[in-house]
Amino acid sequence: QVQLVESGGGLVQPGGSLRLSCAASGIIFDIHAMGWYRQAPGKQRELVATISSRGSTNYAGSVKGRFTISRDNAKNMAYLQMTVLKPEDAAVYYCNARNDYSGYDYWGQGTQVTVSS
Repeated sequence: QVQLVESGGGLVQPGGSLRLSCAASGIIFDIHAMGWYRQAPGKQRELVATISSRGSTNYAGSVKGRFTISRDNAKNMAYLQMTVLKPEDAAVYYCNARNDYSGYDYWGQGTQVTVSS
């Protein structure tokens, strides 16, 4: 059974930092690209950042320079370090795993990030 479990969300003040974690199980982690997406109320889910199975990264323009995605293949973990958080970063953040060969997507349940003073 595939599971992606996010953690690390919470309430943070503008300008603050958070680190999200995604624990993957039930997949061959190192043949999956990992990604973080987010969805704010009333908005569509959007890509935040991805990291390929080989470590290449891609970021949405709105987070470039503030967020860093990483992965630890030995631990089957993906991370999203978020800094200089803005109110517009508030959303439910979802972890995604995409199989390099089939393109099949797996999703976590999401973790809430609230940015407010």
